[in-house]
Amino acid sequence: MILNKIKSLIPVVVAILTFGTMTTSCTGDLDVENINPQQTSELDADALLNKIYSCFALTGQKGPGDNDDAWKDILDIDEGRSDLYRKAWELNELTTGEATWRWDDTGLPELINQTWGADNVSSVGLYYRLFFSITLCNYYLDQIPEDGTAEITQKRAEVRFIRSLLYYYVMDFYANAAFTEHVSTTAGERYTRDQYFKFIEDELLAIEGDLAAAGTNTYGRVDKVAAWLLLSRLYLNAEVYTGTAQWAKAKEYADKVINNGYYHLCTTGATNPKTGEVYSGYQMLFLADNDTNGAQFENIYPVLNHGIDTQSHGSMHFLVLSMYDKPTDSDMDICVPSGTDCSWGKCGKLTGFVVDKFFGEGVDAPAITTKTQDVTDAAGDDRALFYTTGFTRNIEDRSENVNGYGCVKFRNVRSDGNNTSSQVKVDTDLPLMRIAEAYLNYAEAETRLNGSTSDAASKINELHKRAHAATKTNYSLAEIQDEWVREFWFEGRNRMDQVRFGTFNVPAYRYIFGIPVNDLLNNSNLKQNAGY
Repeated sequence: MILNKIKSLIPVVVAILTFGTMTTSCTGDLDVENINPQQTSELDADALLNKIYSCFALTGQKGPGDNDDAWKDILDIDEGRSDLYRKAWELNELTTGEATWRWDDTGLPELINQTWGADNVSSVGLYYRLFFSITLCNYYLDQIPEDGTAEITQKRAEVRFIRSLLYYYVMDFYANAAFTEHVSTTAGERYTRDQYFKFIEDELLAIEGDLAAAGTNTYGRVDKVAAWLLLSRLYLNAEVYTGTAQWAKAKEYADKVINNGYYHLCTTGATNPKTGEVYSGYQMLFLADNDTNGAQFENIYPVLNHGIDTQSHGSMHFLVLSMYDKPTDSDMDICVPSGTDCSWGKCGKLTGFVVDKFFGEGVDAPAITTKTQDVTDAAGDDRALFYTTGFTRNIEDRSENVNGYGCVKFRNVRSDGNNTSSQVKVDTDLPLMRIAEAYLNYAEAETRLNGSTSDAASKINELHKRAHAATKTNYSLAEIQDEWVREFWFEGRNRMDQVRFGTFNVPAYRYIFGIPVNDLLNNSNLKQNAGY
């Protein structure tokens, strides 16, 4: 991985750790002795912290196409497809019908057709990525003890937050899996969702006071508002995870996020001084200068990307490149430029499920002539960032390029008209956690507690005002679920919302994924989830 060039998150010289197999038994993979007797190795704590922060963006040791990487041996896929965020996106989006994929890449047809098993490549890949990253966190916390300084206390709290977020993913996707807080040769204990929930809650509450105040940390590093937002998400889904609803706490922590005093919705757009293209406030969240154009005040936990220094086929690179068609196949990249010259031929595409939320069931969106506003104006919503010209609304054959609208939500274009660092990979940061989530958490929790109220409506209306969409005096739960799609489509969370609302149209055992067979063999404490 490239560790020391993530937009100078933390100054580092070089990372000295190497890693072996990725199993939850954590069999000393990090205890590597230098084979050169003339050299000694010292832990570079900031390099390791950078590596932990990079876990959502980067993959292997040499870049996105390293087919000698260990992931090739474990998953039998090219290393570029093993990115943590990309794997989570595939499991959350392709299984729900919100997105589909043009190619029959290994493991994806089973997700699209809802026939996956415990050995599905995307599921296994995410599982090992999560536990590999958890092991990094555990190693940092083992090696960097409290020393009484505010700096170390805060950095340890940040690592504990990231570990809590990673365990949240484990709890959400796999429900019952391994747990360890230390790097050890001892096999991880089997945790249930109840146990994961308690651990994550306790950790977030414990570190809240040690994290930086809102907006005072280096951009790209988390502060206490990230902990509040993760707590709100945890409590919003508490009934799914533990059987006991905690709507009041979900609302309480959403309110803390909304009123944090620093982060706020990005409502101001811009006009590109070189091209004349007009960007809405919503579009600014997904452009290449979203670290400076005002979107940085909405993005509570951005995953940093750079076209040269963070080489990856995952994170925002994958979202931009996979959604765009090649110029030789359509005018998509000409009318609404992606900012790259290596689009993947629109292998990722919209389904009618998303279009329905903006235009009504079965209704076509209009053709784009010269700008995205042709569609957003017709939808009465700035979030309908579809490319329609030359493409059909419905997907009769996902392998056909013309079937399915294109996505122009994610782009490697700067609103100020300046050049990006590269046209091969992207500079756009991935908004992994943004404040808009707190508005919908609050509205949903309030509605579940008290029915459709003006208090809940006011939070949704703030999102509608930003999107220049019509406002209402009240919203039903069904309308709130539709709002989750409108605000966050293709951002990798739809499955979680469908499960919570009871609309995930699969057998109940598929609400979670299976434990990889190799982990069951390596850790006798584990057992397979029912149905797999």
